Amino acid sequence: MRDSLSGASRADLHIHTMASDGTASVSQVLAHAEEVGLDIIAITDHDRIDAAQAAQQMALTNGLHVQVVIGEEISTLQGHLLGLFLHERVRPLHSLRRTIAEIHEQGGIAIPAHPLFPHPLCAQEGAIRGAANDRDPACRPDGLETYNPTIFGTSPRRRVGRLAADLGLATLGSSDAHVLSAIGRVWTTFPGSSPEALRDAILARTVSVGAGSDHTLTENPGIFGRQMLRNLIGLGQDLAGVTRPIWTFGGERRGRDLGYPGSRRRPARYTPDEER
Repeated sequence: MRDSLSGASRADLHIHTMASDGTASVSQVLAHAEEVGLDIIAITDHDRIDAAQAAQQMALTNGLHVQVVIGEEISTLQGHLLGLFLHERVRPLHSLRRTIAEIHEQGGIAIPAHPLFPHPLCAQEGAIRGAANDRDPACRPDGLETYNPTIFGTSPRRRVGRLAADLGLATLGSSDAHVLSAIGRVWTTFPGSSPEALRDAILARTVSVGAGSDHTLTENPGIFGRQMLRNLIGLGQDLAGVTRPIWTFGGERRGRDLGYPGSRRRPARYTPDEER
């Protein structure tokens, strides 16, 4: 919801759906983003962009207020990296430096996700400094996720803020939502209202972290439990889909529901006629 006094808008740029390890469908994510008054969201499933592409089309087709940026949380060899404003999927398991360059090649924005937590999924200070000081500007990150409310983001938050300031990088806050109730829990504010204005603001470092609240110790087991249940349902759908051509005498193979119309087809593809 845009602040009428400051003119600033709200963006949550780190959200997962059923296409990766989230628990909500694309339509549920869009509805909740509308409900909590976000202006822009980024769908950032792990190593894929199909749900983000579907979300962008669904938001436009249904005339929603919330606008969708196509994103991806990419698994690099030095930790997770958010690629925003993408047109094509960025392949995982390359170096942080190479992955940033590939994001920039398609006009995207590169933001290390939940950095500095001592875990292989989180980029560490040496890797971030190395990329930020690279001789090639195309290999440098555009900002850091300085406010992530999950366990990965709470303990190193002050260090991440200091690192962003030291390197002159934009500071962003995002929910890293895997369940509906987490969407919009943390957001980034920026001047203007369009995705283009948001992209320009990140590059100009005129974004700022909005309000937020961390996950509690009692919330984390519940989120993990919902993720496990969603995965078990998906495994059952995969098994049924593999055997479907047998018991339907050559019927179309299907797979787990990835959270958007047409996503159970193989290969999955957004099919507006199946929207429900």
